[in-house]
Amino acid sequence: MQGKIYKALSGFYYIHNGDSSVICTARGRFRNEKETPLVGDTVEYSMEDPNFGRIEKIEPRKNRFIRPAVANIDQIIFVASKAIPETEPFLIDRLSVIAEQQACLFAVCVNKEDLQPGEEFEKCYKKAGFAVIRTSTRDGTGIEELRNEMRGKTSVLTGNSGVGKSSLLNCLNPKLQLPTAVVSEKLGRGRHTTRHIELFRIEKTTFVTDTPGFSSIDIETTAELDKDQLQYLFPEFRAFLGFCHFDNCAHMNEPDCAVKKAVQDGKIAKSRYSSYRRLYQICQTVKKW
Repeated sequence: MQGKIYKALSGFYYIHNGDSSVICTARGRFRNEKETPLVGDTVEYSMEDPNFGRIEKIEPRKNRFIRPAVANIDQIIFVASKAIPETEPFLIDRLSVIAEQQACLFAVCVNKEDLQPGEEFEKCYKKAGFAVIRTSTRDGTGIEELRNEMRGKTSVLTGNSGVGKSSLLNCLNPKLQLPTAVVSEKLGRGRHTTRHIELFRIEKTTFVTDTPGFSSIDIETTAELDKDQLQYLFPEFRAFLGFCHFDNCAHMNEPDCAVKKAVQDGKIAKSRYSSYRRLYQICQTVKKW
């Protein structure tokens, strides 16, 4: 039989098969092959009794992500905040590059608009070519715009702990009643309320997964990037590529660089270019074997 994994928890996989759901574990050979079923995977499974089964095969994926650990995603929506906890732009930029690499749509949702307006993020990421939605779960600002952005897609919400991912999902579908937590003003960060990854249905053809929040960079994922391809993963760079003095310009310290000039002219956001340099330096340290 075939179905889609909608939740993974402690080695158990919860699978929708159309009209109902079953709980499965993965065959031991997946561990031997160093392959792990992910939320979003379409799998084949066999039943050992009416309510419990074993995953036999993972169907080919259109994409997969290490963090968050999901597969077959149409769109990543990074939930950011200019209030407590304030999101570091590099977190957004790193995820946007991973999305581009995986041919996945990317959008930015600036939440807590009632506490601290998100014009700065909106200006930066719209200039980069991404959809930006500013929301507040307290007064409903932007919720319908967010729903429209997600409609007909399988999306993943990701971002810092405490930015309000679970609260946004509760607004989109009040039946979910996901737990939320107060952000610590002293520490400036939230407590994890999402302990696992789960795929939720918002509308008939609209699915979304909440993911455990994070506050540090996932070097493992970043290390998979090729420094020479990095420039192509920043959409706003593309109009200026090929116009540098050097054909092999890395847009770092070279003279007469069209990308650096675009930054000086305000056509590329300084924070985005700073993230490019930081990512390039990380990729430069990775040895290709």
